[in-house]
Amino acid sequence: MAGKILVVEDDRNLLDTLKYNLRREGYEAMTATDGAEALDVARRQKPDLIILDIMLPKLSGFEVCRILRKEMTVPVLMLTAKDQEVDKIVGLEIGADDYMTKPFSMRELLARLGAMLRRADMAAAQLASERKVVKIGDLEIDFGRHQASCRGSRLDLTPKEYDLLAFLATNKGLVFSRDQLLDKVWGYEYAGNTRTVDVHIRWLRQKIESDPAKPTRLVTVRGAGYKLEG
Repeated sequence: MAGKILVVEDDRNLLDTLKYNLRREGYEAMTATDGAEALDVARRQKPDLIILDIMLPKLSGFEVCRILRKEMTVPVLMLTAKDQEVDKIVGLEIGADDYMTKPFSMRELLARLGAMLRRADMAAAQLASERKVVKIGDLEIDFGRHQASCRGSRLDLTPKEYDLLAFLATNKGLVFSRDQLLDKVWGYEYAGNTRTVDVHIRWLRQKIESDPAKPTRLVTVRGAGYKLEG
């Protein structure tokens, strides 16, 4: 099997279509039709990736994602029927790794899933082979344990926040534009816009800066992008 994917969707027709296409591609597809069932299946089956609709009975996709992020680091792709930026931004802020707006191309969905799983596999392989720790002042990134701490306290990071922080820490002092960060950290041509980078930068600052409103560590270089300073 290419991987275990949990599909959470209350539209039965779309659920069946996704399950059929995933299984045809070699994935093990599991399903849930409401938020409570999604949490139960995710906890029991430990999927490699979750496709999560926002509008769900019992618990919304947002609520499910918030809870999952406290318990596991599984990649999450959110589906939204609303073509509104606020929904996409909220999804990213609570820990989703990507989003797609309905209706969507099945071919594009499968391509994104493949890219997300490849990145997860690469990260796992890197963690298995690397035991290095990068220290930048009181900020410490442990690549072997795939975690980071600041001022002696472990940081509660989403997978994408960790990836972004680890990339910038590895390239300390270098400036990267939003487009470069999308390419280097997200790893493919992002279908949304560069606002996702700003969202993750803002949330990282909340966790590593003494005063997030006046960042001194994760700084903006006007007209150029972002960099991580020592």
